[in-house]
This record gives sequence, C-alpha cells and structure tokens, in this order.
Amino acid sequence: MKRIILTIASNLAMASCQNKQVNNTENTQTEAQPSNTENTMTLTQEWDKIFPKSEKVDHRKVTFKNRYGITLVADLYTPKNTQGKLAAIAVSGPFGAVKEQSSGLYAQTLAERGFVTLAFDPSFTGESSGEPRNMPSPEINTEDFSAAVDFLGSLENVDRERIGILGICGYGGFALNAALSDTRIKAVGTSTMYDMTRISANGYEIKMTPNAQGTYDRAPGNTPEARRKMKEQMNNARWESAKKGYASYLPNNLDPKTITPETPKFIAEYADFYRTERGFHPRAVNSNPEHSWADTGMLPLINMPILHYAAEMQTPALLVHGEKAHSRYFSEDAYKQIGSKDKELYIVPDATHVDLYDNKAGKIPFDKFEEFYKKNLAN
Repeated sequence: MKRIILTIASNLAMASCQNKQVNNTENTQTEAQPSNTENTMTLTQEWDKIFPKSEKVDHRKVTFKNRYGITLVADLYTPKNTQGKLAAIAVSGPFGAVKEQSSGLYAQTLAERGFVTLAFDPSFTGESSGEPRNMPSPEINTEDFSAAVDFLGSLENVDRERIGILGICGYGGFALNAALSDTRIKAVGTSTMYDMTRISANGYEIKMTPNAQGTYDRAPGNTPEARRKMKEQMNNARWESAKKGYASYLPNNLDPKTITPETPKFIAEYADFYRTERGFHPRAVNSNPEHSWADTGMLPLINMPILHYAAEMQTPALLVHGEKAHSRYFSEDAYKQIGSKDKELYIVPDATHVDLYDNKAGKIPFDKFEEFYKKNLAN
C-alpha cells in the first residue's frame, strides 16, 4: 500500500499523451509555432469543458510562448460590455489537469465578476507543446505563470499594473513561487494547494485515514535514506527511458474499479473526479487510463524546494483550503512561511480537497476570491 500511495503522490496528473498537433489559432499573441519541429499543433475549437459555457463572458483560445520556447495554449475569458483597461488573472492547475477542468471554471467565474482571465495548460501537458509529454518541472511550471503575465500584459484591454495569478492544487505551490520571482504579480491566490516539491521529497506527511473529526493528523515524512532510494529507482529508470527519448511513463492508479474499502479516502475522491463523467477530460494526465507522468519527471521536484525563500514574499496572498482536505497542511505551513504582510489563510468549512475542484458541492468561495482580487488589483 505504501508503494502505491507514493506512486500516486508522484502521479497526481493526467495528460493526454497523444502528440496533438497545433495549427494557427485566431487572436494569438504571436503566430502559433510548436516547440518541437516534428508536429504541427491542432487546437480544439469546440466547447469541450466539464462546465457549461457562460453567456456573460466572451471566450477565445489563444497561444503564447514561455522563455523556453514552449507554446502554451490557453482560454481567454473577457467580461462582456466592459470598457477601458481591466484587471487580469492567470489561472492554472490542478497538477495533472487541463484548462477544460478546474482552472477554466475558476477563470470563467472570475471573468463573470469583472476580470480578464486566462486559464492555461502548463508546459508538456494538455494542448500546450513541449516534449516529452507529461514532464513536470519546478522551473518551467513556475515560468509558465510569468509567461501568462507577459501575454495578459500585452492585451489592450488589460492594465499591466493590475495582474494577479491563481494556482489550484499543485499549481498553487508554483503560483506562490512565481509571485516570489515575478514582482509584476500584484496578487497571488491558491486553492487547495500542494507544494509538489515537498510531497515529491517527503511523501504525504499525514496519517492516511481521517480522524474522528474527518481531518487528517500529521505524520513524519520520508527520511533522507528513503529519498535516496527513490532517487536511485528513478535514476536507474533513466537507462531505459533515455532509449525512448524519456517518453516512458508511470501507471495511472486512479481507476475507480480498483478502489476498495482499504483505499485512502482522498485517493478514492481523486478517482471519482478524474476518471468519471464528473471531471474526466481526455487530455488530462490524471484522466488517462493508460499512463500518468513521465517516470523520470519527479527527480527535479525532489531536489528543488520551491518555497525556500517564502519569507521574502511581499505580494498579497490568499490561501484557500478545505477544512477536511488531506492536503490542508500545505496551505497552513505556506501561510506561516510567506513573508507578505497582507496574507490570509481561509479555511472552507467541511470541504475536502476535491470539493474545490468543481462546484458540485457549492463550496468554492468565489466571493472570497473576488473580494481579494478586487482589493489588491484595484485602480
């Protein structure tokens, strides 16, 4: 069981590993050019989100590049009947999800409330380019947020002095890291955040069964020796992975058919979201029944703690988490670490981790997010 849980901790992703090809799309910052030369990019134009399309906003698909030359694909949401320059928010996550899932829902809802928003697929996943597929990177995934800020700041209807970001689940940690690095970001929000570098190094630092109150008690993380063994396994896997251009993958352990009473409750909740009609999307890593992340992908996450300089953060921050989320300790500890004077930890009563992925339970505190961004991205 421990091995399975550690695999899932490294695996919380869902990327359709098909080498999607991408053509030019309208309304892009620059002409869409794939980061690899073997394929051209073909973007889906029909509405294929897990949430209904809003009549209150305009939507279009856009592309832009990050500093590494990787083409990111995003959905741009703009509130209708607005004039002048608006505040803007870039949104991404969860880790292993695509913009057609949670990040798109957050982006569209915030656009309904007056912001220009951008939900993007991170590098190597979804419709964005980058090979090998499903390859996480603490540096590149942080850069993706800054590239989104670059794009938003190039739009005529966006005030580049009023741009914020929002990261969900694993991209909550990357969003905080981006706010540490990029001083142009005026407000950073997270929802049900993970620090992917911490969990990759330490595993889950909780007891795997909820206590009588439905929350999770803390437990020690991995020892240095356990980390050493993980790195040995991953590095030994590189011999075969290199022969395949590093396009070899971990299994996806989120099959609802394999869930038993012994399965940790939160793992069952992940499976219920990603692998059922509720949240399934064919381009998402975590929804892919065949495989998950690249089998060497977690090596840099183990070795590069992204929040090492958190005490130096000055950006206003809102950290939202569910009271009964197994991952709550990530937000609680990050809140203590970050140096921002304007910071808040907001706990959603009775909410689990996955309750904040969609609004099935009606627990995403959109009013709180709206209040935070309007305060910190004001004229």
